[in-house]
Amino acid sequence: MTPNPFRSAASNSGTPFTHKDAVPFKPVDWTGLYPPALPAKAVPEHVAVVMDGNGRWANARGLSRVEGHKAGEAALLDVVAGAIQIGVKHISVYAFSTENWKRSPDEVRFLMGFNRDVLHRRRDQLNDWGVRVRWAGRKPRLWASVINELQFAEKLTADNTVLTLTMCVNYGGRTEIADAVRALAEDVAAGRLKPSGITEKSIQRHLYTSALPDVDLFVRSSGEQRTSNFLLWQSAYAEMVFLDTLWPDFSRVDLWHAIELYAARNRRYGGAVDAPTA
Repeated sequence: MTPNPFRSAASNSGTPFTHKDAVPFKPVDWTGLYPPALPAKAVPEHVAVVMDGNGRWANARGLSRVEGHKAGEAALLDVVAGAIQIGVKHISVYAFSTENWKRSPDEVRFLMGFNRDVLHRRRDQLNDWGVRVRWAGRKPRLWASVINELQFAEKLTADNTVLTLTMCVNYGGRTEIADAVRALAEDVAAGRLKPSGITEKSIQRHLYTSALPDVDLFVRSSGEQRTSNFLLWQSAYAEMVFLDTLWPDFSRVDLWHAIELYAARNRRYGGAVDAPTA
């Protein structure tokens, strides 16, 4: 396995990662690896990623769960770089779910601070790559310092067009839909909207991710095969790819493999397959 320069030498060897080990800017193609040659129409426009397996990665090395989360930062940067290389325009990552509040107070406290620190540490790198950072999620319970970093990154990168990275922090798919429906109900109650005006399009406009296209490819690391309440509305017709690689070991090569699997599929959106002709 090629060492990941976004991870410290210590973390590559399995010892704990510390923030002072963060690596300076790297170009998108630092690995010398290049993506498979696919026609542009075969590349998904929007990829959703459930970054799973940090805890198992750490346990296998005798490290704490938080060390697994720290090691996952490198994988995120590498996957973003690989997405740029192959031509993906949107990538949405599940950074902290509304269900993650059920974890231990110590882990929740770490994850809040870690999300804030990753944004602070990597925003200039992402801006240098032409990445636009966006946030999807709820404000209630979220640390003010995390919200400030998300909003700062959004403002800093607002004019970038190479790729949009949506950080889903304090996000839940069911909550997103419930919030959208609640907003529509308030419009109806206030006389701004007729009940007949509630459509799929009007619900879409009230989602946190209203500006994003639907998900084409949904990828989950670690071998688990479930969506875990992530982008439920947006993934209605997404192709699902579940890979066994734990997130800290995930790389652009894994992303490219998922995209090759996606490219080989026939997306029918509920339509029938034409019978072969003689």
